[in-house]
Amino acid sequence: MLVKTFRAGDMAEALKMVKAELGADAMILSSRKERKKGIMGIFSKPYFEITAALDQRPATPRANPYREKEERELSTREEFQNSMLGPLARELRELRDKVEKLTTREPAPADPPAAPAVVEPAVVPTAPAAVPGAVASRFSKEDLDDIKKYLMNVVTTREKRSVVPVTFPREERGGAESIDADELGGEYQSNLERLAAELKSGGVADDAAAVLIDYIRPTAERGEDMEELRYSMFEAFANTIKCTGPLRLRKDSPRIIALVGPTGVGKTTTTAKLAAHYAMHKGANVALVTIDNFRVGAVEQLKTYSRIMDIPIDVANTPDELKSCVETHRDKDLILIDTAGRSPKDQEKLEELRSFLNSAQGVEIHLCLSATTKDKELDDIVSRFSGLAVNRVLFTKLDESETLGCIVNTHVRHKLPLSYFTNGQMVPEDIVVASPRRLANLILREKP
Repeated sequence: MLVKTFRAGDMAEALKMVKAELGADAMILSSRKERKKGIMGIFSKPYFEITAALDQRPATPRANPYREKEERELSTREEFQNSMLGPLARELRELRDKVEKLTTREPAPADPPAAPAVVEPAVVPTAPAAVPGAVASRFSKEDLDDIKKYLMNVVTTREKRSVVPVTFPREERGGAESIDADELGGEYQSNLERLAAELKSGGVADDAAAVLIDYIRPTAERGEDMEELRYSMFEAFANTIKCTGPLRLRKDSPRIIALVGPTGVGKTTTTAKLAAHYAMHKGANVALVTIDNFRVGAVEQLKTYSRIMDIPIDVANTPDELKSCVETHRDKDLILIDTAGRSPKDQEKLEELRSFLNSAQGVEIHLCLSATTKDKELDDIVSRFSGLAVNRVLFTKLDESETLGCIVNTHVRHKLPLSYFTNGQMVPEDIVVASPRRLANLILREKP
């Protein structure tokens, strides 16, 4: 194991030195603030000293399926939109080639004049009259029949794609029944059935899946193939799932974020991830405030993070103290408030938490939910925490859940925008901005 000590004028610079020399896998053994010894050190500026270690044995990289799926996303929205024009362009090319082939045929040589004879008047077909003047003379009756058959085939194919609603099994029946393709009728319905089955296997409930399927139904009715329908499904996610994007810092006042939620969802770790990301990667002035005085070691855990990142931290035991802490840090860019986990069934504790958050002005509340929680329990949590005037929802532990449809279900039912997803314990790496495309990739398990 390689152990080295680094010194710098501030903690952030010392951490950069550790990362530059030992890499991201280095472990922080200790950190402290020092002054130069001796008489000349009395008036000198303090420096920060970090002792770090690196295990030089080859390590097996940790597989992160969430990030692998993320890397397989389509690069741009423009590529997605252009791809939807493919089937229409192909059909137009086929029609153009057919017409050009027929119109470029050499006209058949005229038969030599025959002897005058009395013949019965011939019945002139009506189809050539539909072809403009000079062009009509270049078509034989067989050519016109070919064109007519081709166009009639296109029209007939369109008419056969009748509109029949997709029905989903009711939740009270257990949700185990599959969609009956015979009831749906038509070619496109089987593709809708396949996509509905994928959503269901990803944990998306029937009511939420119906919203997404209804969005792509017109695309299916136009006869698009499965590939185009999948692209359309991504667009359905983009138009159904509302996300807020990253935290946008203000110039004249701090952004104040409080993370609330039930016990064990990872609020403290998520607070540390956000603090580290904005302090170390965005260069923002960040302050931490915790009102979690109930969980053993919660304050010490956050203090450890604050010491490593050189970020100030305060502990508030009463609503008035929280208000005072926020006022103290009004010069900061971002104030993050960590709260104690509360049982959604403990109304008294929820009221106490509400009194804390109401004491400070401008607090934006993010409700932390675990992706491993059942749909019914998530609905109950959101309903009971709604008294806190929740602004956003942040889902944690995506790496611990087999299916992520619960995120779609909760969003569709409660209409709260999504802010972030966390997918591991590493600080600050395992947190990403929530986006509809990310969520669609995870649920549909898209491959390049």
